[in-house]
Amino acid sequence: MKKEIKKVVLAYSGGLDTSIIIPWLKETYPGCEVIAVSGDVGQGTELEGLEEKAIKTGASKLYIEDLKEEFVQDYVYPTVKAGAVYENKYLLGTSFARPIIAKRIVEIAKKEGADAICHGCTGKGNDQVRFELTIKAFAPDMEIIAPWRIWDLKSREEEIEYAEAHQIPLKINRETNYSKDKNLWHLSHEGLDLENPANEPQYNKEGFLELGVSPEQAPDKPTYITLHFEKGVPTMLDGKKLSGVEMVEALNKLGGENGIGLADIVENRLVGMKSRGVYETPGGTILYHAHNKLEELCLDRDTYHYKQQIGLKFAELVYFGQWFTQLREALSAFVDSTQETVTGDVTLKLYKGNIIDAGVTSPYSLYDEEIATFDEDEVYDQKDAGGFINLFGLPIKVQAQKKQQNQK
Repeated sequence: MKKEIKKVVLAYSGGLDTSIIIPWLKETYPGCEVIAVSGDVGQGTELEGLEEKAIKTGASKLYIEDLKEEFVQDYVYPTVKAGAVYENKYLLGTSFARPIIAKRIVEIAKKEGADAICHGCTGKGNDQVRFELTIKAFAPDMEIIAPWRIWDLKSREEEIEYAEAHQIPLKINRETNYSKDKNLWHLSHEGLDLENPANEPQYNKEGFLELGVSPEQAPDKPTYITLHFEKGVPTMLDGKKLSGVEMVEALNKLGGENGIGLADIVENRLVGMKSRGVYETPGGTILYHAHNKLEELCLDRDTYHYKQQIGLKFAELVYFGQWFTQLREALSAFVDSTQETVTGDVTLKLYKGNIIDAGVTSPYSLYDEEIATFDEDEVYDQKDAGGFINLFGLPIKVQAQKKQQNQK
């Protein structure tokens, strides 16, 4: 028995999926009002003309919520500080954009007195989990409608046919039908020729890359930049103080121009399958590199090594949609405590897809040139190393002796 739905709040991007969901909702739940919500996390031109399109296709209104600065400060930077990278490559661009959008959608759904929240995520993907776990965290009793799990459409081709039959304008066609997700942090590409991992991404094909150029097309001259961090957060670029949004935009431009931040990944989705995607994250790649470089200087060995383990778990939590959980909050508290001394300047050389270290300084540097020098010093007695090695190696020595005795 289908529950009576009188008002639905839809997570709306204006892409293929959500464009056809508005008329589908009105056909499936006759008489229901559809309120569209778009969270602006830096999609740029994708938001142009969205209100007119949403209303023409049946929505009663469209909210466009500016979430960009909150996105960077409360989601992006905490993840960078954690050093969280999923499966060694993915800088979590889509993953941490979903919780902030879903949280705002819940707030609007409550304000509007909605009976349900609807999203356009496929039943094969990770985003359905990310949206729905956030909804459960803030509105545990809210009805959730996921059309991909209940309608008869089976492919993007059938979606295009549905759109054409309902005279819904689309910005894509069958030949350029990559599945893309864009925000301030990154741009992902999936589908078409990328579905076969044997196919090389067409980085040099006009129109494929949007945030930058391929390394081959980057300038022959390197670009030097200096980033300043305060407690793990980037605050200045080349001596100029920038907001979070300004910082990411500036680094995207510099990184994109130099062919930085391209990643070709076959990743393990939460639902169990492997998927292949190409990601553009120029500014994010620079920030991760610079932040790690500063931590090399400022964190003691044990903290640095243990934090690397924390980064792996943090990345999983973000990827799996578990942002609003006690564990993620606890890990962030640990990470923040490690960042108290991660303050200083990192200079980098950007050149044809490469990020080359060009100097790092910090008032909290744990590097002592007098101790580390290969020249003569008066602070380190090399004879002490012998006793240290004897004690450190004692378990190995005892085990070897026992082994020899047993072989006699």
